[in-house]
Amino acid sequence: MRTTMERLFDWLDERTQLSTLREVATHKVVPKHRYTVFYYLGGMTLFFFVIQVVTGILLMLYYRPSADQAFESVEFLMTTVPFGWLIRSIHSWSANLMVFFAFVHLATVYFMKAYRPPREITWITGCLLLFLAMGFGFSGYLLPWNQLAFFATKVGTDIPGSIPFVGEATLRFLRGGDQVTGGTLSRFYGWHVAILPAITIAVLGLHLLLVQLQGMSVPPTMEAEAARRRPMKFVPGFLLRDIFGWLLALAVLATLAALFPWELGEKADPFAPAYKDIKPEWYFMFMFQTLKLVPGGEIAGVEYEAIPILLFGLAGLVMILVPFFDRGVITSGRSPLFTTVGILAVIYIVAMTAWGYHSFVPIYAVILTGLLIGILAFGTRRAARRALG
Repeated sequence: MRTTMERLFDWLDERTQLSTLREVATHKVVPKHRYTVFYYLGGMTLFFFVIQVVTGILLMLYYRPSADQAFESVEFLMTTVPFGWLIRSIHSWSANLMVFFAFVHLATVYFMKAYRPPREITWITGCLLLFLAMGFGFSGYLLPWNQLAFFATKVGTDIPGSIPFVGEATLRFLRGGDQVTGGTLSRFYGWHVAILPAITIAVLGLHLLLVQLQGMSVPPTMEAEAARRRPMKFVPGFLLRDIFGWLLALAVLATLAALFPWELGEKADPFAPAYKDIKPEWYFMFMFQTLKLVPGGEIAGVEYEAIPILLFGLAGLVMILVPFFDRGVITSGRSPLFTTVGILAVIYIVAMTAWGYHSFVPIYAVILTGLLIGILAFGTRRAARRALG
């Protein structure tokens, strides 16, 4: 006798081909080696993105994107709406954790050389997702319309304004005018809740599709070990471990949100004096601190400040195109030059971030990133030397 659930599944399968997806999930495997644990970082980043979407929708029910009402709507949410303060705190903490895991995930993919053919497009979409996550952080920072966010956004939008030729147009595009006003707030709100989510979902869908089609990449130095060990079934082995990690992350997130709730501060006042020592979010700090070290002045009509900005943009472009530059990993399975450059980049980011905060305490996440990447890079090079005898 067929049960109701079986009949329902057959009805859905006839119309949506669910059995095909089940067949794919059943046969999908995950290679096992000493770095298999890093495969879970992508799922963790996706988990925090889902938290962002859910909590963001809840916040939208009460938020009003205007200079006259934005601060008051957030204040009402935090003081009057049941658990409103908790939802906002979860949204803010999960945003930082999403960016953190996106950084770690991209870095581990880089050091494990998972951008090798045929995964170039997977790498490119992953880089774009990291940039989009940072864009979410920048656009969402202004939305509470408090004093710190106002002046931080003013400083942040001033920086691209120094780019030669396109700086003024870029500044006006970001602000919607010459100054940070209520129009800037509405523009950032549109980017944060409509434009960036639409682009992210499209890029994320392509990224996940490519991962499913191509499977998990095995580092060149781990291919022999992975061949000796029996791979793990994606369902249920890998999926259950993924879910366990998500539950653990949810517990940590709820604890952070409850014990360290996100503060609101004072309402933005364009005529009030700016805060003495304004700092951006931690994932922009290494760039911000670099710009602080640049002296004033200009050369050939170009401001000195524009030079590191252009260099950061060039570094981002090179990072996206790494699969096409690193030909050694294709021919020999090794690329010591790119591994060294990656280690130096991590050291630079960690050092400049620590310098910007004048303390290692507030940047525990960045230090943890550096430790993870250093361990991974050292282990990869050690395994490579062992494999080559």
